[in-house]
Amino acid sequence: MTKDNFKIFDTPQQTAEAFGDYLMKQSEAKTSFHVALSGGSTPKILFDYLSENYTESELWKTIHFYWGDERCVAPTDDQSNYKMTKERLFDKVPVPADNVHRVLGENDPEGEAVRYGQEVQSNLPGNVPVFDMIILGMGEDGHTASIFPHQMELLKNPGVCAVAEHPESGQKRVTLTGPVINAAKEVVFLVTGEGKQPKINEIYHQQRDWKSYPAAHINPVGRLVWYVDAKAVEGVL
Repeated sequence: MTKDNFKIFDTPQQTAEAFGDYLMKQSEAKTSFHVALSGGSTPKILFDYLSENYTESELWKTIHFYWGDERCVAPTDDQSNYKMTKERLFDKVPVPADNVHRVLGENDPEGEAVRYGQEVQSNLPGNVPVFDMIILGMGEDGHTASIFPHQMELLKNPGVCAVAEHPESGQKRVTLTGPVINAAKEVVFLVTGEGKQPKINEIYHQQRDWKSYPAAHINPVGRLVWYVDAKAVEGVL
C-alpha cells in the first residue's frame, strides 16, 4: 500500500460524495455491475447522497447489490445493514427488486452462509466469485467486513461466506471471506474519523501489531483504493 492508494477529502461528507460519483462512473462501463456494500456511518452519507443526486439514473437497472457482511437479525431490525440501505437508497431510486441480493439475516446463520454463498456464486460463476467492486469499512480494532481479529482464519476460509461472531456481544454475522474479497476487481475502503487513524497508521507503516488487523490483509488482485477524510490519515502519509 502506497500514498497513491489514498483519495483524501476534508470531511466525511465530501469523502462519501466523491466516492458516490466514482461508484456511479465505474458502473457506466458495464452492462451489469456487481457491488458488495458495507454498513456503517459513512455509507449512510453515501446512500443519502446517491438517492438525492442520482434519483432517476438509468444506471440503477445495471447495478446488482450484495453485502460484504450482515448481522443475523430480521430485515426490519435497526441493526440490519439491509434495512439501512433500503430506507436510505432502495426506497428512493428505481433499483429493480431482482438486483438486490439480501443476506437473510433472520435465517439460521450457518445455513444462510451456505445459501448466500450459493447465490453469489450463481451470479458470479467461477472457482472464486469475482465482484466488480467490494466496499469495505474498517473498525477501530482493525476489523473489516465481519472478519474480526479473533477470527483471522476467515481470511483464508475456502467458502464464499462464513459465520462470524462479534467479539464483545457474541452476535452472529454472515460475512464474505478473505479469498472472495481479495478476488475482487476493485476493493474500496470507505473510512472516516480520527478514531480510525491509529490503525491506518500502523497498517500503512507496517508497525506494531499491524499483522493482527484483518484490514491489513486485504490485498486484492484488482485495484485497492482508500477513500478517507483528513482526520483518518492525519500524520500518516
